[in-house]
Amino acid sequence: MTTTTYTHRQILVIFTGLMAGLFLAALDQTIVATALPTIVGELGGLDYYSWVVTAYLLSSTVCTPLYGKLSDIYGRRLIFQTAVGIFLLGSLLAGIAPGMFELVLFRGVQGLGAGGVMVCTFAVVGDIVSPRQRGRYIGYLAATWAFASVIGPLAGGFIVDTTSWRWVFLINLPVGLIALAIISSALRLTTVRRQSRIDIVGAMLLVIGVGLLLLSLVWGGTAYTWQSPVIVSLIASGTFVTAAFLWWETRVPEPLLPLRLFRNGIYSVASVLGFLIGVALFGGVVFLPLFLQVVNGVSATDSGLLVLPLTAGIVVGSVGAGRLTTSTGRYRRYPIIGSAFAVVGMYFLSSMTADTSRVLSSGYMLVLGLGVGMVLQVTLLAVQNAVSHADLGVATSSAQFFRTLGGSFGVAIFGSIMNARLLEELPRRIPADVVDSLRGQVTELLSTPTAIRALPREVASGVTSSVEIALQDVFFWAVPVMVLSFLLSWRLKEIPLRDTVGDVPAIEGVEEATGSNKTRI
Repeated sequence: MTTTTYTHRQILVIFTGLMAGLFLAALDQTIVATALPTIVGELGGLDYYSWVVTAYLLSSTVCTPLYGKLSDIYGRRLIFQTAVGIFLLGSLLAGIAPGMFELVLFRGVQGLGAGGVMVCTFAVVGDIVSPRQRGRYIGYLAATWAFASVIGPLAGGFIVDTTSWRWVFLINLPVGLIALAIISSALRLTTVRRQSRIDIVGAMLLVIGVGLLLLSLVWGGTAYTWQSPVIVSLIASGTFVTAAFLWWETRVPEPLLPLRLFRNGIYSVASVLGFLIGVALFGGVVFLPLFLQVVNGVSATDSGLLVLPLTAGIVVGSVGAGRLTTSTGRYRRYPIIGSAFAVVGMYFLSSMTADTSRVLSSGYMLVLGLGVGMVLQVTLLAVQNAVSHADLGVATSSAQFFRTLGGSFGVAIFGSIMNARLLEELPRRIPADVVDSLRGQVTELLSTPTAIRALPREVASGVTSSVEIALQDVFFWAVPVMVLSFLLSWRLKEIPLRDTVGDVPAIEGVEEATGSNKTRI
């Protein structure tokens, strides 16, 4: 792929399309949460409740490495257009779905497109902007991604309150078509087709292996006990298939995920940092609206408004770190500072109670958001600056893959922690017969906080206090994850940010260069 020089104005036009596509892909990770009770009420199919979210996360996570490889071979523009088309098709079908099974299926189609949109968006930045200037642009994209993820529940609640739940999906069509039109007209990358093979076997092994492991985390402690043959079988088979994927990638001439990239210290550290920040952001923060709705008793719409300090912090952190990186050419300090902020912010969240003032809780969220924002954009920038242009697509996609994988694992793990603590606390606060009646319905009950308030006062109070303790546990266990990211961020080496777009030295040469800069902060 050869490079084309773009003016600042042209880059801004392209970014308009990229940000629109990325906004939709990130938004649909969380927008459906507040709409689910209404959807289930109309379509039925309670058994498929959690799968409306899980299907999207699974498909968008496992397909990202494949998109990176395809975009390296066939060009970013074509693959971006294809991904947006798949996403819009899935959105249309989800919007007209006649039943819950069909909705789950079409959400999976949505996810397949969303994974490609997220990968190609950040890869295009690598094609049109030099690493030195890339910081501020990636900051804008990281802020867009985070803002859309956090604002999703608010948007879903608003749409359901004002119109049909089907517009949660159909609203994607006009915005997606605008993004598609902008990219199709403004982005002109000359693609040099390379003789290359798609690692189909590797893609299948990755999808199956990661899918089985994620399913074990989603179902463990909820649908099945952790000791059940189903969960044990899923973990064992998922581990085996994932190991087979890694073995295969060392044997195939053109692997889906070149393991040689992990010889690059910057790539390795940044990928793990992305995974950890995904765990903390999605696994911890996704439960904030639940805390506000159940413990503080606010509406779905109000809970979306109350998490705006978190969103604002992420935006300020991402954009600010991006601009400073562009002006100074230095990036290593921001993951260190950011993860330190995130540790403090997450610890503060773990101390929240029903009596915590709005001012204090807003301050806690702001601190966390600032920290997460500073880490988000730098990890991807560091990866793109450290690999050759030939590996740009696959390196970008794998970085996104690890971040999204972290989010998927985080949601599943922290969800299990919450459910386990709830089942421990509920018998202490409400009568045994009521506990028995609630078993197996915890997830559904928490998805409709109004149903909790409709319970008898003593029961509602017991459920609310149990949820408070359970969510404090969730935030508390997210703290060591952020501590680990803080410690790891010190190992992120810094090499000079290039002022050019295009090929860079081979990875071995980059590794050599990192050695002379590893002590700089």
